[in-house]
Amino acid sequence: MSVKPAFSEKKYTIILVFVTSLFMLWGVAITMGDVLNKHFQNVLGVTKSESGLVQFSIFGAYAVMGIPAGLFMKKYGYKNGVLLGLFLYAIGAFLFVPAADAESFAFFRFALFILACGLATLETVAHPFVASLGDQRTSDQRINFAQSFNGLGAVVGPLIGSYFILRGGQEHSNDLYSVKMLYIIIGIIITAIAVAFAFVKVPKLTDPHVTDTDAYAVAPDLADKLPAKTLFQHRHFTFAVMAQFFNVAAQGGTWAFFINYGHEKMGFTDETAGYYFALSMVMMMIGRFFGTYLMKFVPANRLLALFALGSITMCLIVAQSWGWPSFIALLMLNFFFSIMFPTIFSLGLKNLGPHTQKASSFIVMGVVGGAVFPPLMGLIANHDVAAAYYLPIICYLVIFLFGYKFYKS
Repeated sequence: MSVKPAFSEKKYTIILVFVTSLFMLWGVAITMGDVLNKHFQNVLGVTKSESGLVQFSIFGAYAVMGIPAGLFMKKYGYKNGVLLGLFLYAIGAFLFVPAADAESFAFFRFALFILACGLATLETVAHPFVASLGDQRTSDQRINFAQSFNGLGAVVGPLIGSYFILRGGQEHSNDLYSVKMLYIIIGIIITAIAVAFAFVKVPKLTDPHVTDTDAYAVAPDLADKLPAKTLFQHRHFTFAVMAQFFNVAAQGGTWAFFINYGHEKMGFTDETAGYYFALSMVMMMIGRFFGTYLMKFVPANRLLALFALGSITMCLIVAQSWGWPSFIALLMLNFFFSIMFPTIFSLGLKNLGPHTQKASSFIVMGVVGGAVFPPLMGLIANHDVAAAYYLPIICYLVIFLFGYKFYKS
């Protein structure tokens, strides 16, 4: 008689709440970068393609920090990995002070890079951390649930940024003082959270991807005859890394020029466009909660493929520059790619046994796609920001193929 696996266990409740909050924290930081994009265009006089280097600095850190964070986690455990991530996050935030004083775009990018090394560490640790808090069969639901709070952070980020940085008429709307003060506050909050987490007792955890004999083990009489697979011989993992690269490429480009689209195509002020950007993040949060619910009835890979088709449709409408219909499609893009990151992550970690933690590092490194696409989209956006949204269609086609066929482990 089969028993339906529980979402998690009561003994992990406090840890699950805390780790889930980490997803919200990096959601705030990632989307705040997209607000900075427009502010740097206004204050420092950079072009759209140059402002795309903000995303290059953020997502490029994932390529640099993915493997070191995974090795650190493997040696020192989940808790110390979280503390390292929070430490780098806070240091990067405090570096905004000398960057603002120097009025240097390059210095800001360095500060963002250090901050994003912290985000990359948190992401590398948090996904297998959440996966370890219950049965592997419910890991898709747990990761999507945690990522829903990443969506909440993604709403909070542009709301805070639009109010404190882009709001017209305030005393420091045309300089970097508001940016400096905001990131001082962020640094203090992250430091306080790190201190609090240092006192949280984390029991010894066993990753279900490693020990789940139903999914991973072979028959005893064959165990000595079958050669062990290397990590990259697991095809579904390799395609998950590719899919994550293109997923974050599309996400980074879409977010980087959202405010530009609202300003240039809809005639909004930067502040108003920023608030609509926050609304689009509400759509992403709704999409993640809704997607988590649908996964009770629809296989995760199939839902991923369907949402990829929805994203392709939205991009085609956005690129036509049809006024409100196109802008609503731009808002809906976040709904459709809401489940992509956590679902690709979870499908990529399936049945990898002792390779799981290393695999998490490589999938996080796939986030470097977000460093590649914003500058490329910026080159097109310099001429027509709407036409730039044809480019992400390539990304969603790759994600569709992964969900439709190449997810199989």
